Amino acid sequence: MKPFDVYHLNSITPQTAKGFMVYDQDGRAYLDFYGGHAVISIGHSHPQYVAALTAQINKIGFYSNAVQNNLQVRLAEKLGQISGYQDYRLFLCNSGAEANENAIKLASFHTRRKKVVAIRAAFHGRTSLALALTDNPSIRSVINNGIDVSFIALNKFEEINTIDYNTCAVIIEGIQGVAGIYVPDDEYLQALSNRCKEVGAQLILDEVQSGYGRTGSFFAHQHAGIRPPLITVAKGMGNGFPIAGVLIGPEFEAVKEQLGTTFGGNYLACVAGISVLDIIEEEKLMHNCKIMSEYIMDALQQIKGVVAVRGRGLMIGIELQNNAAIIRKKLLEEYRIVTGAASQKNTIRLLPPLTITKDAIITFINAFKQVLHTHE
Repeated sequence: MKPFDVYHLNSITPQTAKGFMVYDQDGRAYLDFYGGHAVISIGHSHPQYVAALTAQINKIGFYSNAVQNNLQVRLAEKLGQISGYQDYRLFLCNSGAEANENAIKLASFHTRRKKVVAIRAAFHGRTSLALALTDNPSIRSVINNGIDVSFIALNKFEEINTIDYNTCAVIIEGIQGVAGIYVPDDEYLQALSNRCKEVGAQLILDEVQSGYGRTGSFFAHQHAGIRPPLITVAKGMGNGFPIAGVLIGPEFEAVKEQLGTTFGGNYLACVAGISVLDIIEEEKLMHNCKIMSEYIMDALQQIKGVVAVRGRGLMIGIELQNNAAIIRKKLLEEYRIVTGAASQKNTIRLLPPLTITKDAIITFINAFKQVLHTHE
């Protein structure tokens, strides 16, 4: 048997990693400016994180949600405290798609409606309901087309009236990631929030990629000063251990067996989640994110050949004049720097660990300039 060949693979085989460096089978070092799709928030193999998981697996690794697990309580309390959502409750699951599926279900249970409004170019996951809300027909099968969904354009205020009294939920990414790093205007998020309240729809903020300190605030939507009733999280939550969740506002009633999962909120996942939050707080990584963001954004905007720089914090899109694939390939193979692609083919995505340093950024900027210069 062989793996099902569905991925475009970079020419690197990581074997070990530390901080923001990845090492291949020959011991060659690569600078990681992508963090495995924004998953690596606190850096690879953080010793405090590794020690916490090692200690836990020597006690108990798994039991189902048929028993009490005080680690879930500790994680929820810590997440509420550091995010500013102490009055919300937490449902734990395994992936961003699963979190979005459960958020939509909760919205529908609450409103007894089924119409969903999503944003053009959105990406919310690859499971059936999440995929129906993902604006990419090429990865959607016939069976995914049964959901009542309308797509509206990001930051187009005139389309907000599509949200009506039949709308169950509106789902929007804190920053559109796969699309190429497009940031919702603060005023636009405020208008969406107000319209949802007006018609009784539930606003869902998909913070799967943009959350967990990635933008300098804990959540990207907090820059707009709104408090959506449902927030989904995943990638940076476990620093590589599969964990996700839905932050659920106080207006929602918890009904036994309405939601459920076998692996969600297991002991190891919770310990990973607690450790990530401890390290974000203790090492002031959101502050580091702000400082490093200012530095790299300013440097990128001064580079000849860069058309636009988009994003917030350490969630950055670099738009070039032509297809970015060859630039990414040269960065990887000639300078050993890992970057990310986007559905917008002329855009490079940067999602480095929140531990990234000024020296690492200088290394990237110098290499990037050189690649652009030689490609002219």
